[in-house]
Amino acid sequence: MMPIQVVFFGSPLFAVPILKALNSKYKVVGVVSQPDRPSGRGRKITSPPIKILTQEFNLPVIQPESLRNKEVLAQLKEWEPDLIVVAAYGQILKPEILNLPEYGCINVHASLLPRWRGAAPIQAAILHGDQTTGITIMLMDPGMDTGPILSQEVIPVKSTDTADTLSNRLSNLGANLLLETIPKYLSASIKPIPQDEKLVTYARLIKKEEGNLDFNKSAIFLERQIRAYNPWPGTFTRWRGKILKIHTATVYHSPGNSSDTLLPGTRMIHSNFPAIITSNGILVLKEVQPEGKKPMAGDIFLRGAHEWIDT
Repeated sequence: MMPIQVVFFGSPLFAVPILKALNSKYKVVGVVSQPDRPSGRGRKITSPPIKILTQEFNLPVIQPESLRNKEVLAQLKEWEPDLIVVAAYGQILKPEILNLPEYGCINVHASLLPRWRGAAPIQAAILHGDQTTGITIMLMDPGMDTGPILSQEVIPVKSTDTADTLSNRLSNLGANLLLETIPKYLSASIKPIPQDEKLVTYARLIKKEEGNLDFNKSAIFLERQIRAYNPWPGTFTRWRGKILKIHTATVYHSPGNSSDTLLPGTRMIHSNFPAIITSNGILVLKEVQPEGKKPMAGDIFLRGAHEWIDT
C-alpha cells in the first residue's frame, strides 16, 4: 500500500501533540489553521500553536478566515489528501471538503461522544462533575460531532483537574489513539458505529462574561466552575469596585449549618482564608488575584484586605 497523504486541520495547543504524532508516521502534505489574532493585554498579533508547529516541521499551512473561500478548496485539491484529520479546528467542514479525500475526514474529539458534542467538551465535563471523560475518534459528516465512532478511550476526571490539565492529558491520549486507529480504519478492520442520539448532550461555546461567579449557586458547582474555566475565561467576583480573580478554591460545609442564616455572597474568613457564602456551603478562596496585581495565596491577600468582611 502506498503511503497515504494527510491534511491536518487544527489550531490550539490541544492539537499540537496530535499533529506531532501524525507527522511522525504519515506524510502530512498540508495544514489548515485559524488566522493569527490579537491576544493578551497588549493585543499583540499571535499565531495559533499549530501554525508555530508547522514552521518547526516546515509544513505548508493556510489560515483562512472562512472555509467558504474558493481558494481553500482549490488548495486542498492541490494537496491531494487521501485522508483529512481534524482536531479542535473550530469550524464545521462543508461537504465539498468532507467528500474530497478517498478515506474521508476523521476527527479527534475530547469527549466520549455522544456526550458533550460541541465547542467546549473539556470544560463541560469538569463543570458538570463527570467522573470520566475521554477521546473519541469519529468519521466526520456534515453535522456538529454527529458522525459515527471509530474508537474511544476513557480516562478519569480528577478532582483537581482544570481545563488546562485535563486538556493536556486528553491531547496526548488523542495522539496515541489516533495512531492506533488510522491503520485499522484504512484496512477496514474496524467499522464505524453510529452514535446513540438518545444520549446526546451539548457543550456550548463559553463566553468571557460567564466567568463572573454567581453565589446563588452551590459551593460545589462554583469550585468546579473555577477549575473548568481555568485558564480561560477565568473566574472572578467584584470587591471594592474592582475585579478579584479566583484561581483556586475549596468547599467547606459548616457543622450544624451555622452559615445558613447568611445570604449568598456574604464575605467571611475561614481558617485565615477569604471565603464567601453560597446557596449551599462556603467557598474558600485559596488563590486569588486582585486587579492589577499578581496571583497570591488567599491568606496573603487577607493581610492587606482588612475590609474583607465589611459590607
